[in-house]
Amino acid sequence: MRNQRRLTRGMQVLLLAIVGYGLLAGQPKAITNGAIAFGITLLPPLIERNYSLTLDPWLALWITTAVFLHTLGSAGLYAQLGWWDSITHAMSASLVAAVGYTAARSIDLHSDAIHVPRRLFFVYTLVVVLAFGVIWELFEFGLDVVTDLTGVTMPLAQFGLEDTVKDLLFNSLGAVLVAVFGQAHLTGVAETIGDRLFAAD
Repeated sequence: MRNQRRLTRGMQVLLLAIVGYGLLAGQPKAITNGAIAFGITLLPPLIERNYSLTLDPWLALWITTAVFLHTLGSAGLYAQLGWWDSITHAMSASLVAAVGYTAARSIDLHSDAIHVPRRLFFVYTLVVVLAFGVIWELFEFGLDVVTDLTGVTMPLAQFGLEDTVKDLLFNSLGAVLVAVFGQAHLTGVAETIGDRLFAAD
């Protein structure tokens, strides 16, 4: 547990360093990506404090790693390492899948009106991630249109049909990993969240 927290803190420090570099070098992309990523890493402790939820340190490390890898990619690794984008897509998709699974599972465990068969969770997780992936690619396409119209460089961009298909494939990989292992490692989180959300009922 202590090692996970140290790794999380270390990546948070590096994210702040990226923001600092952006301020000194006049790089708005580094400032934006670093600041947003750092803000996301603060969500687990805020949830623990405001909602009295005890989250596994591995979850905080998982979230921090995903946004940290994306920030490093935006800082130049996407252009230098062709496979970096695939890793970040798989990691981000796994987070989306985990959130979707946890939300549905917590409702399933605590609501008499809704029952989701265990076998259906696999399909549900894939559908959630694929839908989110399509929306994300459309968002990037929209930013490309804005760039063409205004000449302003956007922080995200598409790189052709092949890149889009590859992104969706690695999104699916992240979803499959969560769909396979989610019931073993996320059910406890879903139960805890459900207990808090449905306590008033």
